[in-house]
Amino acid sequence: MRRVLWVGWWLGWWLAGALPAQAAPYEVEPESVDARELLALAEEGAISGETLSALLALRRTGVDLSVASRASLYGLPGLTYSDVDGLLRARGTAAAAGGRLARGLTEAASRRLAPFLDARPPGRLSGDARLMMAFAASDGLLPPLALQVRAGGLAGLRVGLLTALARRTLGPLRRDARQRGFVVDGPGAAVQLPKLYMQWTGERASLLAGTYRLGFGQRLTLDTTSLPSPDGFLPDDGVRPPAGLERACLVGGDGCEPEARLSDVTPDFRWDEAFRGVAGTVRGPLGAGAALALTGFASYQSRSLARSAVLDRGACPSSRPGARGACKAPDVWVPLSGGRWEKLTARTLPGVFREVAGGGNATLSFSSRGHVGLTGWGARPVWREATLDFQPSARYPAGGAFGALGLDAAWGRGAVDLFFEGTRSFDAAPGGGGDFGMIQRTVLSGASRELEVSLRYYGRGFANPYSGAPSGPDALEGLRVRNELGARLRYLHREEGAWRLRGQVDAWTLPADGAVAGSAGTLHARTSVRGDLRAWAWLQPSLQVELRDSGVGGVGACADDVLTEQEAADLCASARYGVTARLRSDLMEGLTVALQYGHARVRAPESEGLRSDAQAVLDVRAQPSASLKLHGRLMWKDQDLSDRSRLQQELRAAVEVAWRVSSAVSAQGRYAWVLDLKDARVARVPPDPPRHLFHLELETRF
Repeated sequence: MRRVLWVGWWLGWWLAGALPAQAAPYEVEPESVDARELLALAEEGAISGETLSALLALRRTGVDLSVASRASLYGLPGLTYSDVDGLLRARGTAAAAGGRLARGLTEAASRRLAPFLDARPPGRLSGDARLMMAFAASDGLLPPLALQVRAGGLAGLRVGLLTALARRTLGPLRRDARQRGFVVDGPGAAVQLPKLYMQWTGERASLLAGTYRLGFGQRLTLDTTSLPSPDGFLPDDGVRPPAGLERACLVGGDGCEPEARLSDVTPDFRWDEAFRGVAGTVRGPLGAGAALALTGFASYQSRSLARSAVLDRGACPSSRPGARGACKAPDVWVPLSGGRWEKLTARTLPGVFREVAGGGNATLSFSSRGHVGLTGWGARPVWREATLDFQPSARYPAGGAFGALGLDAAWGRGAVDLFFEGTRSFDAAPGGGGDFGMIQRTVLSGASRELEVSLRYYGRGFANPYSGAPSGPDALEGLRVRNELGARLRYLHREEGAWRLRGQVDAWTLPADGAVAGSAGTLHARTSVRGDLRAWAWLQPSLQVELRDSGVGGVGACADDVLTEQEAADLCASARYGVTARLRSDLMEGLTVALQYGHARVRAPESEGLRSDAQAVLDVRAQPSASLKLHGRLMWKDQDLSDRSRLQQELRAAVEVAWRVSSAVSAQGRYAWVLDLKDARVARVPPDPPRHLFHLELETRF
């Protein structure tokens, strides 16, 4: 492991010093930014869930090059701070001449970034409406529907909504005296309006009422945007289509007919529960060369919660709620016909509590590269039942109110930018009370080079559920940004028409014990490097190398049934060493073929020794005409080449057709066939039958 760390650090520093690099902290630059394509990239592991959320948010909100701040522009994939500063200078020149910045980007950059830019003409009403439907051949219910509508352009106003037809909605959680426990009404159909907003934007102020995301600084004190450099609030109307199937029966025992207990059904459309309320910003000059921006927000949101994260204090007399084996999650019952009751098997309970939250940010800017900001917020859960609280495994602190207060600063001169944020969290959890977190970034940027080195520390008691700061994937009591001391070096490269290189080295340790004693000092490391050659259209190879090693200083690989999942993650070593090769070829105009194969050696806490994982993808894109696009994708995935009895092993084929009916109307259809490759003779769980999945989408623009 020490050799791996040494080689990773040496390679990272050598590459960063010897090669031009570019920022835009995303794993890859997608060949297509269609929402379905981004979901496919996340499914195969090419991008993280955070990158997926950020890119989807950018697609929906858009960035206006003429008014966006330096932080907002840096969130666009493929731009360095040097590129961003060039855009700001061009914008200043255009403003001095009395004009409006048209683009300020190269032709190649404009094509690449077009889906993320807000190009709506000012002073004219424009918008779009998108109707989505998903279903499977095995469905016994009406298909779920989702409708997104947004419009704006007049008087600085912008509106949007998301409404959905859900067919498997559970009723609110309540206590029932007859059952001496908690019950919910069985699943049923309902029309939902989870997201709705209205936003007004002026020259020096903006106001939003409805659903929104927001973030500031280095994302440590407050961030729900997933963007690499958030700068205030964004309207939210995002939705995620169903990725697969789920069991049709949501109750145990004899609550369903035998065929329903074994059949699958398409899930309803899903979405993140953002803040819901009001948010506003006022900005203006403050003396010579300085500006002040004040942002405030208030939210009252109904939040869902995993059933395993609910604690019933009425049934838990322990002085340490959530102690192992003492406070299990309560059972939830569903009333059935004939006066029968069965236990709910669904994992998520909707609307378990209401969250009242509020706070704000004050930022004093001295230039586009220098500022000092103060961010503070607080939240209190309001439970439907007074005896309920959060389990330690929940991402929210138990005991009552929680929040955070932080100070961030930035300074830049020449090629150097320095960023810092320090935060103190507060909570009322038993034995808690909050802790400190700090993050510092140094960025060296030039016309063809950018290097970022960041340092971070999060205390063991730093329980901030709305922190989006960078961290390792390991979690403590449901939170990743907690109990961590680490450093990260990141480099990304773009040479237009030639080649790209990107990668990072990240190492961290646990400064204190995690879920169990003895895990303090455990070392984790991740290294990844990806190179893409783009010199020839007919031959575009890519190679990615990934090294992950966790649990160094722990007890090594262990398969002990006594350990919980969290304890195994804290104590047991795991590793992944993988190589992925990809070859893309533009065979002719309108026809592109890509072939990818990845192989990895994996050590998991629940098994002994290393296993071999493999994944292959064949991707074909064709555009026979300007109005018709075809896309075919074949993916084979095997999470243990030597064992066909337990892990994911499947073959997935998908065909997608996109047809632009007119300049205002387009339609898109997708069919996917999924085959479970596990051996029925030895599989621990019988393999799923072949699945036929459909997704239809109709969009109109005005």
